[in-house]
Amino acid sequence: MWFCRALTKVPLNQSFVRLASSGTDLKLALESKIDAERKKVAEIRKNYKDIVLSQTTIGNMYGGMRSVVALLCDTSNVDPNKGIRYRGLHTEEFLKQLPKGDCGEQPLPEGVFWFLLTGDIPTKEQCKALTQDWYKRSPLPDYAENLLNNLPQSLHPMAKLSCVITALHNDSSFVKAYNSGVKKTEYWKYYYEDSMNIIAKLPLIGSKIYATTFCGDKSKKVMNPELDWTANFVKLIGFEDETFTDLMRLYFVIHADHATGNVSSHTTHLVGSALSDPYLCFAAGMNGLAGPLHGLANQEVLKWLGDMKKEIGDTPTDDKIKEFVQKTLKSGQVIPGFGHAVLRVTDPRYTCQREFALKYLPDDKDFKIVSKLFEIVPPILKATGKVSNPYPNVDAHSGVLLQHFGLTETSFYTVLFGISRALGVLASLTWHRILLMPIERPKSISTYDLLKLIDKKKTSEAKSDCKK
Repeated sequence: MWFCRALTKVPLNQSFVRLASSGTDLKLALESKIDAERKKVAEIRKNYKDIVLSQTTIGNMYGGMRSVVALLCDTSNVDPNKGIRYRGLHTEEFLKQLPKGDCGEQPLPEGVFWFLLTGDIPTKEQCKALTQDWYKRSPLPDYAENLLNNLPQSLHPMAKLSCVITALHNDSSFVKAYNSGVKKTEYWKYYYEDSMNIIAKLPLIGSKIYATTFCGDKSKKVMNPELDWTANFVKLIGFEDETFTDLMRLYFVIHADHATGNVSSHTTHLVGSALSDPYLCFAAGMNGLAGPLHGLANQEVLKWLGDMKKEIGDTPTDDKIKEFVQKTLKSGQVIPGFGHAVLRVTDPRYTCQREFALKYLPDDKDFKIVSKLFEIVPPILKATGKVSNPYPNVDAHSGVLLQHFGLTETSFYTVLFGISRALGVLASLTWHRILLMPIERPKSISTYDLLKLIDKKKTSEAKSDCKK
């Protein structure tokens, strides 16, 4: 970005983070950023469009496009040696700087959303104003209530989340504005409204899914204006423990965003590039998150821990754990909760959960096993010579914490992930409309044409060898 900083007075680097202004209206705070950002993007697109960022290979094509730089995401990125960064701040930095709840030590998700949208650290008053805004937007329409009440109790919680979010498309501000002929430069305002309405309703939607699926409870639920967004959700699913409420704030904050390359984030962006409204975009992202290779990782960890305890007991020795880890690897399986596509260090999101556990549940048997794995697994994985990152990731810890506080319905965990991820993907989606991003349409190639290119390259190399 050196060329941009040389041409503009406002730094483009994502580490440019400020305290928010004194106003408590998030939409106005966001709108104040738009002209400058659009000017930056216009300048880049005009003068530097031919700068090469990355090149793809056949290995990239067949390997899921890993390492191919082709997406824009200003809300977050993943530093291989430092972990997730929100607007340039590393995990420990934004956990420290963002406003905390009235009870507890963890940041408010309201603050994360404000920060991801504006790049400014909000004040406590601004977070409270956002809480009240979400409260006013939170009621579910009757048709959404009826839908959730009438879906089969056996339907997976993620399918229920996708269904109700898709149905709420009925109330999309963007669809109404688009059909009335609103200008392209104004699209973002309606994406913002839809995104705010989605996030505001998620505590009610999530709690309703929990109640109908696991309790057979179809009663109407309402938010409490005296509680923050997370505290409302925790109360609505029937929990009273303030420590658990603080854990959920931490959970929602650290799972909120993860750049644009992961399936749920990229899917949300991709569908939005076609100008589908945020309800359809977010539902699509949730369908991707529901896949076992994306949103089920912490459940896989719990299953593996359960298998371990069945075989070697719930207070195993280090040697027994080592044997079980080796057995898992020899069977061709991976150690769930270890490794990361980008990170090359212990995930800081794992570390902050570990610190929470050390403070509030140091004697929990499962936490003690997770702690032993933290010491035992990395050297074993390193010794294989096949693992680029042998360290634990965020999923190695979250399931054990949820289990400790009594939230044991593992099929609901991905809904928690989805509620959190809404903060990041919808902030990013709004910015894509602000920046007038076009429809995404990468070029594909057939295997037939690929083989022709390979043959051509082989022929060229053979001729070159002959000349030598």
